[in-house]
Amino acid sequence: MSEIAASSPQLATPDVRVSVMVSHLKAYSRPGRQVFSYVVRIENHTADSWQVLGRQWQITDGGGRETRVQGEGIVGEQPIVAPGGVYVYDSFVTLEDVPGQMVGHFELRDAWGQPGRALIPAFALALPEERTLN
Repeated sequence: MSEIAASSPQLATPDVRVSVMVSHLKAYSRPGRQVFSYVVRIENHTADSWQVLGRQWQITDGGGRETRVQGEGIVGEQPIVAPGGVYVYDSFVTLEDVPGQMVGHFELRDAWGQPGRALIPAFALALPEERTLN
């Protein structure tokens, strides 16, 4: 008996680039609850407009606990990023143990209804090194 794998349509991975800047929010953190803010920048390097329909995150804390977050839009919007355009938003995440990391993707759709996906590269959620002056 042979198994037939279900095939899924390949999603386009257009030249929509994602970068993230992270900051530890020391004032809102405490042991067992470290808070980080992050700013996401989505840049459209294609000749077509792309709408961000949703996102999926995989968050892993220092203890190996994984959380998946999936949902429509980003910060309550489904922005359209024009050719050469940029969309920037900020959000936050809380971890029990550090260091951690986040990775994910955005679900996209072009003006003709074709689906696509923009990968969000993994980024670290770590406490900054404290320095002492002599």
